[in-house]
Amino acid sequence: MRLPLLLLVVVACSGAPPVPHVRYANAPAIEVVNDRRDVRKKPVEVPYERYLENFDGSFHRLMTRKLELKRPERARGVNALDEVPDSTWFTNRIGVREVSVAEIATVPGSIGTPENYKPWTIISSKVGGLTVGFIMKDTRGEKFLLKFDQRSFPEAETAAQIVMGRLLWAIGYNVTDDYIVHLRREDLVLAPDAVDKNPEGVEVKLDDHRLQARLATININKDGSMRALASRYLEGKPLGGHPPEGVRSDDPNDRIPHELRRDLRGTQAIFAWLDHSDVHTGNTLDMWVSDPENPSWHYVKHYFIDFGIALGFGAAKNKNPRYGYEYEVDWSAMARSLFSLGLVQRPWEDRKRPQLRGIGTYDIARYDPGTWKPLTPMYTPIRVADRIDNFWSSKIFMKIRRQHIEAAVDAAQLSDPRARAWLVEALIARQRKTAKYWFERVNPVDEIHVVDGGLCFKDLSLTYAFEPIATTRYTVTSYNRRGKRVVATASFAARGDVSCAPLALADDVDSYTIVRVVTRRPNFKRATFVYVARALPTAPPRVIGIWRQ
Repeated sequence: MRLPLLLLVVVACSGAPPVPHVRYANAPAIEVVNDRRDVRKKPVEVPYERYLENFDGSFHRLMTRKLELKRPERARGVNALDEVPDSTWFTNRIGVREVSVAEIATVPGSIGTPENYKPWTIISSKVGGLTVGFIMKDTRGEKFLLKFDQRSFPEAETAAQIVMGRLLWAIGYNVTDDYIVHLRREDLVLAPDAVDKNPEGVEVKLDDHRLQARLATININKDGSMRALASRYLEGKPLGGHPPEGVRSDDPNDRIPHELRRDLRGTQAIFAWLDHSDVHTGNTLDMWVSDPENPSWHYVKHYFIDFGIALGFGAAKNKNPRYGYEYEVDWSAMARSLFSLGLVQRPWEDRKRPQLRGIGTYDIARYDPGTWKPLTPMYTPIRVADRIDNFWSSKIFMKIRRQHIEAAVDAAQLSDPRARAWLVEALIARQRKTAKYWFERVNPVDEIHVVDGGLCFKDLSLTYAFEPIATTRYTVTSYNRRGKRVVATASFAARGDVSCAPLALADDVDSYTIVRVVTRRPNFKRATFVYVARALPTAPPRVIGIWRQ
């Protein structure tokens, strides 16, 4: 394990220091975390106890955590440049490279649709959830979970799974390999030992009569065809979901408490954008996998799964407009309603679902990124996420352009062109609304680097036209490692989304300099500290650290 790049020291000076107490080592930032070390013994599979976790997240742990009087803590799992390195949790994709439309349409490494490998042999019915589904194998021997839409909401749940999965993959998360498929009854063959499992896991023989009874509850087109989602079984051995707090004790590579992981905390803004309110341990999955280059070597890989009620489908299916606005048991909302005698209109009232096939109650006008809530507060990383975590994820998903979103929606194969067009525009509108909210809560300068003796940076609020160039100004001040100012502050107006300022370096052997970049707009002032140093006395200066205030 490499030594951490972030070192804390106390700056001895009177009064408040002009720069943070944070200091960074003069070294390149870590880009990949080595959390693929061999885990020889398979970790224990942890069953998901939904009711226990609901109670713990909504009552017991909610209260005990408050009694612990924990102070807000910055996220870990970030490098010196305030970015998340690649790991078994997250792989930088669109944040660091160009992701093609073809990659969104067919995610690299996917096995390919099973549609050309029929008939499908049903092994059993699926367990859990309210939708009809089966576990099946295609003629290649590949194993899939086959899920159908509810009859009253054709295409909506399967479309939500496809769209959100493609977008999460582009951002950097591990997701399942999913496809929209079309089939007929004759494409399904029952295995001799096929079983039907009830919600308690009790098994009986799955015969043709039981199969027909299940299929009778789903939407079947006039020509007898059916639409479904085929989700390939993940490689490896399932271990259950990751706990929302702490670490998996039997995985030596799991060293950062989950509530402090930036890649998990940053999902708050992402899930708000995509209205994925069903966030809990059961919709995550850890897999004990073999190393592709060394099959005898094993480690744990972490996935997000099951996004079927995203994009407003949960509110539509359950006829509950509170989804995304209040917890299922929301003490603060109940108190507001009690003291206002119910006379104050709540933001979720009068939510309407577009009458389009495959579209849920995915609203834009009433949506507020700062107050969005999942169904329960049980997923601690979201509950403790801060503005810097959400700025990190927002700046990544803003690199998802219209053509990427169109490709993700096209992969969902919505039959109504109006639904396709509506969903694309709604995703873009919520994407921009979410990012604008979080960009207003930090200094949104990014892509900071040294060029020809100047410090250059991009103002993301100008890049995406969230703020006007004309009213934007910057001040840049250089300090040495002891916090003493090097030269007078430079002040200048923005002329575009990219600005450069002369870089005055400290008179040290390695020119270690702390540069305070302040962005000013009407009613806005935020600072970012950029750490610059030379690798060698004769080498050009480079950025070695970023601290967002």
